[in-house]
Amino acid sequence: MASQELAQKLQRRLQLEASGTEGEAAAATGEEGAAGTGSGAEAEAERSCLTASADAELSAKLCRRQDINEGAAQPRRAAVFNPYTEFKEFSRRQIKDMERMFRLYDSGRDGYIDLMELKLMMEKLGAPQTHLGLKNMIKEVDEDFDGKLSFREFLLIFHKAAAGELEEDSGLLTLAKLSEIDVSIEGVKGAKNFFEAKVQALSSASKFEAEIKAEQDERKREEEERKHRRAAFRELKSAFTQ
Repeated sequence: MASQELAQKLQRRLQLEASGTEGEAAAATGEEGAAGTGSGAEAEAERSCLTASADAELSAKLCRRQDINEGAAQPRRAAVFNPYTEFKEFSRRQIKDMERMFRLYDSGRDGYIDLMELKLMMEKLGAPQTHLGLKNMIKEVDEDFDGKLSFREFLLIFHKAAAGELEEDSGLLTLAKLSEIDVSIEGVKGAKNFFEAKVQALSSASKFEAEIKAEQDERKREEEERKHRRAAFRELKSAFTQ
């Protein structure tokens, strides 16, 4: 309650100072003095606390704005990342293939591919890179500037490759070509214009649903086969026990 009253008084004081009304400022000072000298120290402490909090918030906003202007701001993303909804141009099977490849080279099992893991990956793919080349590869898709590749940033490699956004001499394009993951069929590569690319992206949604249904049908078929095998085994067992 005291904090709310103090905040109202501070707001009133700022309005008075902005308008330059000396008489009203004196009246406001009189009201504050009437509150008693016993609460003066407490009010002053609360005033300092509020001022420091406001200054810190303003400073953070100014720093954020400066980082944005300089192109060094880290993007703020949602905590939950769904590759199937964010990268709709890829099929469910393609994303699973990329995830298997990512996990294969994430030897630290920390959810990232760092510089040394990327170095090993390129060597295994038969296209070793220099230290500077590896750093440039990471920098090209490193959206959070942490010097390593998250799974989302790993998917960006194939997204850019499919969209034709990588240079021919790019190490990332070499990685995409040697990964044996075909992104040219259902990706946006070869789209004549933006609208054709959008049509391809939208059509992938229905393909995604069809793939899920096919997986469900496959699981049902396997379950039926298991039931038949168990029934046949029971019949055979009963024939021997009679």
